[in-house]
Amino acid sequence: MRASRLISLVLLLQSREAMTAAELARELEISERTVYRDVLALSAAGVPVYADRGRAGGYRLLGGYRTRLTGFTRDEAEALFLAGLPGPAGDMGLANAVASAELKVLAALPPALRDAPARAGQRFHLDVPGWFRDATPPPRLAELAGAVWADRVAELRYRRGDGEVVRRVEPYGLVLKSGIWYLVARVGDGTRTYRVDRVVDVTAAGETFDRDEGFDLGAYWREQAEAFLRSMQRAHVRVRLSPAGLRALRGAPEAPFGYAEATAAAGEPDDAGWVATRLPVESVDVAYELLLRLGPEVEVLEPPELRGRLAAAAARLAALYGGPGGERKGDAPEGDGGQR
Repeated sequence: MRASRLISLVLLLQSREAMTAAELARELEISERTVYRDVLALSAAGVPVYADRGRAGGYRLLGGYRTRLTGFTRDEAEALFLAGLPGPAGDMGLANAVASAELKVLAALPPALRDAPARAGQRFHLDVPGWFRDATPPPRLAELAGAVWADRVAELRYRRGDGEVVRRVEPYGLVLKSGIWYLVARVGDGTRTYRVDRVVDVTAAGETFDRDEGFDLGAYWREQAEAFLRSMQRAHVRVRLSPAGLRALRGAPEAPFGYAEATAAAGEPDDAGWVATRLPVESVDVAYELLLRLGPEVEVLEPPELRGRLAAAAARLAALYGGPGGERKGDAPEGDGGQR
């Protein structure tokens, strides 16, 4: 365990040039006191690590020292090839670069681990596009990916509603969500998100921008996605749910946050396991479509108009299936030859 940590410490200093004890402790999830002990151990082992004092100080490796550690474990080697994402990389015009990198990594592996890509490919496959979606990448994706990599200002012609708008943007990153590509870009003093398949044209502005190195693309996307989904849920309904209804609600695409809130707000289950709770929804119409699919596993308590709509739907279903044995009303019983 300690040997692995020491190797990680050396690799961190090699990749980032200088890090404080606090930064190393945070990255390695250890205490600063442990960092001090590890640095002493590395120095004693001949690794030229030293400390700079002052505000801009930290630990460094002397004179461009580079380790040639190649001790991949099998798990590490297989995980590395799993992380390739060849489909999305190809969509961004990086298929050749990914293939070349994989060949170089493969050549660096010891013979006993050179079956890692085959083992990973036999056991795991990432299918990124959503169901019933065209898997063809958006026409302007590769151009936008190039602008993102080069920190190059771009001018977008973007389809919005029935018309088009032009935006001068600083493209910070690309996000692939459920088969749809999104561009995250700085526009003026704010950050905006654009669907790449709505970008009609991209023109390079001929200049670069200074990227905010503190910008966290993953954190931004999680925050925006959650805010978007919550903004859609403008109404609430009160319902009773059976255990099966609660499980079905969890998988409903209209209720990504609804399930969590409904579970948190649920009262104690009754003798049959049913719970009463408050469910956030986009609208009464959306709630009707959602709860209708839960069938007899849900009872609407409020609002009255939604309860009435579902009661009317239940009555229509009863009229269709309400005969003895489920026969439609007016159908002849089986075996009478259809005579009435």
